[in-house]
Amino acid sequence: MVEYQLKGRDITNSDVLNAFLKVPRHLFVPENLVDEAYGDYPLPIGFGQTISQPYMIAYMVQALEPDKSLRVLEIGTGSGYTTAILAEIFKEVYTIELIPELSQRARDLLEKLNYSNVTFKIGDGSEGLKEFAPYDRILVTASAPDLPPPLEEQIADGGIVVIPINKGFGDILYRFRKKGDEMKGEQLTFCSFVPLKGKYGFGEYRYE
Repeated sequence: MVEYQLKGRDITNSDVLNAFLKVPRHLFVPENLVDEAYGDYPLPIGFGQTISQPYMIAYMVQALEPDKSLRVLEIGTGSGYTTAILAEIFKEVYTIELIPELSQRARDLLEKLNYSNVTFKIGDGSEGLKEFAPYDRILVTASAPDLPPPLEEQIADGGIVVIPINKGFGDILYRFRKKGDEMKGEQLTFCSFVPLKGKYGFGEYRYE
């Protein structure tokens, strides 16, 4: 996975590559999909959610310009896989998930893997996590209609937000940098994510 899907493309950050070598992705997928855990595609994890394609996770994390001295907020804990990757390369990770069952499952697994620098919260990620703000970096793992205003407020000056934004025809991954009171954005790549639910997302979450 690392050699061909990541190094073979444009993932060059050594900390990101080492994190992917260390975190056992097969532990974060349903038992019936373990054989596909390292495939170059997303997989369902229940509740209408997915664990993203390894390359896309690596691309997003690399776009954050990670550093071991920084604090990061993850919007959408999901399986906890991206959370673990972030925990390998950031000082502190704060992660919020709307679906309690997913949050608890991820928390239990990361505790078993001895990650002690992750704080888990259950709630509306589109509103960020004001309790521990400001953050040096924010990663959103679901597609939003726009950059949620609370995230603009909770990112530190000089900080970076990486977020997929839906443009009708599909999702585009954006990177925003905060300079003073301004958020300067750039388009990075096309992508496809489940929709962000909540006050600043695409309505309330309903699992059927």
